[in-house]
Amino acid sequence: MFENLFSDELANRLGTTVEIATDNNLIEGILVNVSGDLVLTIDVNDGYGTGNQMYLSVDSINYVRFPTAAA
Repeated sequence: MFENLFSDELANRLGTTVEIATDNNLIEGILVNVSGDLVLTIDVNDGYGTGNQMYLSVDSINYVRFPTAAA
C-alpha cells in the first residue's frame, strides 16, 4: 500500500531536483518519470558527465529528499 502512495507522491513532483538514497548510492538529479515500480532521474552531476539516466526500483529507495535553494 505504501509503495503506491509513495509513487503517487513522486509523480506529483516531476521536474523537481531530488536526492534519492539507496543502500549503495546517493543519486542527485531531476525527477523525470515515475511508472509502476520504476523511478527515472536524469543525473545532474555524477562526475562522469551530465544527462545520465538512472532507473531505480521503488523498492530500492531508502529515502527521497527535495533540496531547496538557499534564499
